[in-house]
Amino acid sequence: MATKLSRRALLAAAEGGALWMAGCRASSDATSSAPARSAEARSVAQVVPAQATRDGAGVALRRAIGSRLLPLLDPFLLLDEIRSERADEYIKGFPDHPHRGFETVTLMIDGAMEHRDSVGNQGRLVSGSVQWMTAGRGIVHSEMPKQERGLLWGFQLWVNLPRKLKMSAPRYQDIAPARIPEVTTGAGFARVLAGSFGGETGPVEGIVVAPTMLDLTLSPGGVLEHSLPATHNAFVFVMMGDAALGPEGRNVAARELAVLGPGNTLVATGGSEGARLLLVAAEPIGEPVARRGPFVMNTEEELDQAFEDYRSGRLVGG
Repeated sequence: MATKLSRRALLAAAEGGALWMAGCRASSDATSSAPARSAEARSVAQVVPAQATRDGAGVALRRAIGSRLLPLLDPFLLLDEIRSERADEYIKGFPDHPHRGFETVTLMIDGAMEHRDSVGNQGRLVSGSVQWMTAGRGIVHSEMPKQERGLLWGFQLWVNLPRKLKMSAPRYQDIAPARIPEVTTGAGFARVLAGSFGGETGPVEGIVVAPTMLDLTLSPGGVLEHSLPATHNAFVFVMMGDAALGPEGRNVAARELAVLGPGNTLVATGGSEGARLLLVAAEPIGEPVARRGPFVMNTEEELDQAFEDYRSGRLVGG
């Protein structure tokens, strides 16, 4: 188990864009990918291969959003995948690090992680569980593997908060696998994490961007159609296998992310060996984004204040 990073080391790393889920440093007055407007099946606007990188205390991962290929997809700021059976690639984890101004979503596919924070919260994420953490005005937490061998496979997604909520009180939604509805269809089945599918509603609630988050398994040749709000930005990350997406049947392979264009319906067909997909959609915020290390605000001045609050011990409690 890794020792905690010093505050000085953490700040230096964050300024340079390190630490798990710290993302790249970027400022933008516009968001990528315009909201969908038509009432048709969504085509694939862009395919982004996940990029190998390291974060936290040296954890090997792949980054699909938050890289130079796709810096952001409003309101999504970052998508990272950890997937390894080698303990040396994940065992040091993500020691204490701060966040302010956005939300982190952790989806465990296989393995176990433990989170602890600066105000005494503690929880264990196991295979199939989800945590939606609203960092708000500030939290300092750690995310550490609770295994010394075997497969560790999970995702973390960063979701932006609008200006009016960036300094809100932190909160957690820790969701056990048993609370996640599963829906069987002719094409396969779906785990409904957020939003609705097949008459079921996911357990994540009270999120301002009204997200859809589905863990979809498609049989070989299985065809799925799912309605999405036309105003929402959306993407599909292929976890396993491959799938043909959109009316044009664009092939997207494992560890590739497809940004969906305008329309109101996802059409997906499982490849020759089927596919497992992560479908995510949400209402774009449309505000300026300033990000540096573990903080995401609207201006550089607000970022400077976040770093000063962290240095001085004022970040938590704000």
